[in-house]
Amino acid sequence: MAGDAPVLHATGDVSRVEAPVTVKAYMMCAFASFGGIFFGFDSGYINGVIGMKYFIHMHTGLPYELLDGTDAQVASFTLPSWQKSLIVSILSCGTFFGAIIAGDLADFIGRRTTIILGCIVFIVGVILQTASSSGLGLIVPGRLVAGFGVGFVSATIIMYMSEICPKKVRGALVSGYQFCITIGLLLASCVDYATQDRLDTGSYRIPIAIQMLWAIILAVGLFLLPESPRYFVKRGQLDRAAKSLSSLRGQPQDSEYIEQELAEIVANHEYELQVTPQGSYFNSWANCFKGGLRNPASNLRRTILGTSLQMMQQWTGVNFIFYFGTTFFQDLGTISNPFLIGLITTLVNVCSTPISFWTMEKVGRRPLLVWGALGMIVCQFIVAIAGTVDGDNPNTVKAEIAFICIFIFFFATTWGPGAWVVIGEIYPLPIRSRGVGLSTASNWLWNCIIAVITPYMVGTDQGNLGPKVFYVWGSLCIFAFIYAYFLIPETKGLSLEQVDRMLEETTPRTSAAWKPHTTFAADMGLTDKGTLAPEIVQDVERKGSVV
Repeated sequence: MAGDAPVLHATGDVSRVEAPVTVKAYMMCAFASFGGIFFGFDSGYINGVIGMKYFIHMHTGLPYELLDGTDAQVASFTLPSWQKSLIVSILSCGTFFGAIIAGDLADFIGRRTTIILGCIVFIVGVILQTASSSGLGLIVPGRLVAGFGVGFVSATIIMYMSEICPKKVRGALVSGYQFCITIGLLLASCVDYATQDRLDTGSYRIPIAIQMLWAIILAVGLFLLPESPRYFVKRGQLDRAAKSLSSLRGQPQDSEYIEQELAEIVANHEYELQVTPQGSYFNSWANCFKGGLRNPASNLRRTILGTSLQMMQQWTGVNFIFYFGTTFFQDLGTISNPFLIGLITTLVNVCSTPISFWTMEKVGRRPLLVWGALGMIVCQFIVAIAGTVDGDNPNTVKAEIAFICIFIFFFATTWGPGAWVVIGEIYPLPIRSRGVGLSTASNWLWNCIIAVITPYMVGTDQGNLGPKVFYVWGSLCIFAFIYAYFLIPETKGLSLEQVDRMLEETTPRTSAAWKPHTTFAADMGLTDKGTLAPEIVQDVERKGSVV
């Protein structure tokens, strides 16, 4: 494909808008999900660290002898609520801004390069945290810097995976990202469990420093992977897009399969540019909020859908368990080894998530989110009622833990991966990087809010809600159930370009029955020779833009 107007064979057959994929290509797409490991590890290690004896002693000066005293003295051996809140939430503050910045960087320097840059920033933050010895002077700014890196990665990697993965397994592969998050959480729990009794700086430095390994592996691996072909289409670099797509699909660059898939991406991008013309930098952000609320395909409706979906994921309260589970179980005073319970809940999360690899494509996104919310509601209220009525009974506490694990099962198989899958699919190419960035920023904003307020809700020196906090999470899950039923569309089995067309022609409750009936290439213009109209190709190349 050389010259001023590359010739792209196109098709009106909806079954041929994506090239066949080899096993090697599947593995290339799957590797990107590895980014979830250091995201999960970074989110999870702090749960154990803030409950470690040495860490508490170092930051409060409380003597170890309190642990051998009365129940009240043992309960008093803990970080103040304000310190827990600051240490945990500052990471989410950094990720919020990092995710928004990533919306720009992903279009300026590319999806892959933004992820690699995020790994480098993350490593700097980890070094600062590892160097901390006393006080909050290094660990807080270190977690803030690391947060920027996690924000870059978490916002961009979902978009990168959605853009490179084959449509038939896109949901499963993006769910693999959530699975890697759970692996990271589990590894963090294991390391915390192993170092919890150390009475030196190694107790917290080891869990912190290990994170650098995951970032290095991800950065090196992505350096060897191709850039997203849709990024090159947005930049008007169709030759590079064809080369990238050829590598991802394991097909020759000049094969008809590659040209037909590329032609569909190009035609869809040209269509979206006609619907939402590009302009200045500020206009590119304003485009995310154009259109009416009643139109399911409008950019405004999609942006609200993506940001509110991530908000609802945080409202489920699952990160209360993974951020504050250890200290929460300690404060209950009825559990002998809260670190072990934290490890068990994390293990349930890991073992449950792979189920979504199959259900995400066979059952669909919409049913999983609806029924998953309902399951979480039941579990949350059982825990809240049991803990309120008979919370001092050890058998009741065991039942609470069991239903917390069942709640985690429902989350891990539905809302955990489902929210990430959907936000990677609903945005058109001209606003995709900003839309996914805003959605991810919403996740981290609410993550931050929950991390800030939760210690004050359950801390024994503050609200001391105990199990009653699950009334809050259960009530919020009711909103998630209603939201999923009325607003979440079904996107399984569709290419990203077909998702655009589906949103234009259906409502969320009728979306599951929609079937592709034409291609963008056919609608935008085919020549008699079965190629995409050259003026479309030339226009996309001419309009190639970072904004």
